[in-house]
Amino acid sequence: MKRPIDARVGILGVGHATYWPQFPGLQEQLHEKLAVFIRKVKATGVETVNFGLSDSAQTAYRLLSEIKAANLDLLFVDMLTYATSSTIACIFQGTRLPIVLVALQPDAAMDYENATTRLQLYNDDICALPEFANVAVRMGRPIPPMIIGTLHDDPRADAEIREFCQIAKAMHSLRTARIGQMGHVLEAMLDMHTDSTLLTAAFGCHIVQLEVDELFAHYQKVTESQIQKYRAEILSFFATPDPKSDPITEKLTEVDLMEAAKVGSALEGFIANQQLDGLAYYYEAQAGSDRQRMVSNLIVGNSMLTGNGFPMCGEMDLKTCIAMLIMDRLDMGGSFAEFHPVDFREGFVLVGHDGPHHLKIAEGQPVLRSLKKYHGKPGSGASVEFQLKAGPITMLGIAQKADGRFKFIIAEGESRKGPIPATGNTNTRGFFGPDIRTFLKKWFRQGPTHHFALGLGHRAHTLQTLADFLNIESVIVETHS
Repeated sequence: MKRPIDARVGILGVGHATYWPQFPGLQEQLHEKLAVFIRKVKATGVETVNFGLSDSAQTAYRLLSEIKAANLDLLFVDMLTYATSSTIACIFQGTRLPIVLVALQPDAAMDYENATTRLQLYNDDICALPEFANVAVRMGRPIPPMIIGTLHDDPRADAEIREFCQIAKAMHSLRTARIGQMGHVLEAMLDMHTDSTLLTAAFGCHIVQLEVDELFAHYQKVTESQIQKYRAEILSFFATPDPKSDPITEKLTEVDLMEAAKVGSALEGFIANQQLDGLAYYYEAQAGSDRQRMVSNLIVGNSMLTGNGFPMCGEMDLKTCIAMLIMDRLDMGGSFAEFHPVDFREGFVLVGHDGPHHLKIAEGQPVLRSLKKYHGKPGSGASVEFQLKAGPITMLGIAQKADGRFKFIIAEGESRKGPIPATGNTNTRGFFGPDIRTFLKKWFRQGPTHHFALGLGHRAHTLQTLADFLNIESVIVETHS
């Protein structure tokens, strides 16, 4: 049901036309270098468009129209040898396309004893980088990020290529996504509200206005066989332990299990019919009604969908739904999270939330508990509990400022194993430097919303690069002393 994750990436080599008659065969060698780079990009799973070699201003102007017509998510400019900035200037000026400059030298070092001018030109990949950077600034655009390394046997450069292709996939997903908005923001959460048009302007996604009655129509049509099939999927994925100390929790009841299965099955049909890529929702409905029972039991189905790449976000938090989509497309996971109590003895903060979560980043088997009440909300039912995998983690909050513009607030920390409350909520032990009090003050001073997306790995600079490509302000909250 999930749409394939795709991106359309252009590759343009640059060189200097004056060299071709001076050094016969050099141009052909550079095309061979370009072919190696193209294979590396294709190996990441993106669609590639090869624009060949720009070696003069005339060629650049001819290629500009082709590049603009190609509907690209990102353009790699392969610095095959020295090239004058006229080979790129009109492309810098004529597009707002994200561009990455690539300088991958074929030889790790020159053979100095047998060096020739031709050999130097063959390895002159970095020579024009400062010229290109200066001209980018003079054309009124940010200096493009750069990959510098060797063409062969360079894991670091290969990892950077993969990372930029992941960013291209995230941008493609954002600009083609249909994010559902169902219900309303949980009453009085003023930091959650946002303008759907501004989200489209900033990210490209379309916000689909949905009615709870549309989901309810699917809910009413769910068959017994569909419920039993979904019930089996739930039990194969989740553990259902006995309750511990919290009196509002109990072992998963058969009633709650069957309701979660019915709602999950309805949700899948609803999403397929609406062709959604994510959903932010909150709705209370009339107390005791069938609709309230349905909307109170979205958690299990939403968590299974989130784990399969469909971010589902409670409390109708569209901004965090987009942050979760970004993290998923960067292969980080991306769970719905907020800060819970601080452990001042060990120096960490519990990070988690009730509601839907990205199950693929769980430490061990996730748990389902029945909750007799959802704290702060109406209803009761099955709820998801797990801890994140131990290791490096990254948080992405998308805040909105007084002028309406968005801001990425990013931080890196560490998830460590240890007991968490058995309350039917996701929680992990989040350690952040230089100490937990200082970190929390730094985070809060950036004016975040109280929700954020939580994912695996240290990817702050990847998220900041994505923000730069989207022309969105970003800040990495410093976690060093």
